Amino acid sequence: MTAANALFRPDLLARYNANGPRYTSYPTALQFRDDFDVQHYLDAARDPGASSTDLSLYFHIPFCDTVCFYCGCNKVATKNRAHARPYLDRLKREIVWQAAHFDTGRPVSQLHWGGGTPTFLSHDEMAELMAATRRHFTLLPDSQGEYSIEVDPREASADTISHLREIGFNRLSLGVQDFDPVVQKAINRIQPYDMTADVMYAARRAGFHSIGVDLIYGLPHQTVESFSRTLDTMIALAPDRLSVFGYAHMPQLFKMQRQMDPATLPSPEVRMALLERVIERLTGAGYVYIGMDHFALPGDELAVAQSQRTLHRNFQGYSTRAECDLIGFGASSIGKVGDVYVQNAKDLPAYADAIDAGGLAITRGVRLSGDDRLRRDVITQLMCNLELRFDEFEATYGIRFPQTFASELARLRDFEDDGLVRIDREARKLEVLTPGRMLVRNIAMVFDRYLGQQTLERFSRTV
Repeated sequence: MTAANALFRPDLLARYNANGPRYTSYPTALQFRDDFDVQHYLDAARDPGASSTDLSLYFHIPFCDTVCFYCGCNKVATKNRAHARPYLDRLKREIVWQAAHFDTGRPVSQLHWGGGTPTFLSHDEMAELMAATRRHFTLLPDSQGEYSIEVDPREASADTISHLREIGFNRLSLGVQDFDPVVQKAINRIQPYDMTADVMYAARRAGFHSIGVDLIYGLPHQTVESFSRTLDTMIALAPDRLSVFGYAHMPQLFKMQRQMDPATLPSPEVRMALLERVIERLTGAGYVYIGMDHFALPGDELAVAQSQRTLHRNFQGYSTRAECDLIGFGASSIGKVGDVYVQNAKDLPAYADAIDAGGLAITRGVRLSGDDRLRRDVITQLMCNLELRFDEFEATYGIRFPQTFASELARLRDFEDDGLVRIDREARKLEVLTPGRMLVRNIAMVFDRYLGQQTLERFSRTV
């Protein structure tokens, strides 16, 4: 049996397909409270016990020159580049205020700019923001830190890529979605092959440590044949890692998705066949299936971290650094400090008002309970390392795992009968088996005590 055949079990995928969280956090953002007391965040930031923990910084740049119809990100579509200047000035003030609450001698081992389109900023503006960051935080040398940026190849020349490397970025994430021109027209993202290839070649010449690419299956007009061509073309370009997301059609939440004709979306049967082809092509080309929708070459940091049981998950997705406190900057950005999650004001005017008032822009958040911390650890281990070792949780939390999670283990019997998990009571561990790797969200959902209180339609499908 090939790796693809072991992973892809259409009978099980169809049976378990449901709406559910992606678990970039637990509890999820739906549990964030508008009446959150910001003092909890400040206390966590000043906790002297965190001095040995690295920092991770996330900057949200919301601007896009054009809007992609499928996109559900927090963004502002505009061709007026002048909007960047007041936003940049406020980001710099937020850097100063956030830094005032942290021991800035703590090293920044991760930094990420997302969006939107971060390269909406001019070269000088990007250099200015990076310089301001370095003034107030301690960034590690290039060989030790992971400093990444999301790039739209339509917005990035070879000079842009070279500039990003010069100011300190060493990892690149590219949005592609699909190379087929019919699909590109339907989603309002015209991006010829040469644009993408030129950016990837430029990144290699500039010495970027890792190049990741995003693709999406389930878009209008996609067929198995057309998406196979996209996959084969991308495999030939050989990115270090690939994220192949299933398109989530939620026009009730994301108005721009109404611009696409739902009649052109692949049927459930075609969508399943598209996923099968993704697994077949990428594993056949030597990519390691990390989990959910992520693939990486065997030597990539994600694959290595998973093999060493050090893979982690945060608001940016899979991460190789488990113990970082995450500080979010910009509109809608999310942070995690200690056992506190926070989110900035979502829209641009509210963010601007908060910064102009002379303080932080945090408007909602949640402080984790002891049960939250335990379940967060369980779900993280499942999502990242695909197993639970009962002894580890018992030593850390002072519990008896089979007793504490008796109802959850009972609910997993169906998963066990279907060959998705193995519960080894003698070895005292739970292992996600190969067919279960694609349904790890469903397995993790068993341990989520909030799901009964949430509207599952707010989440994407698990397959």
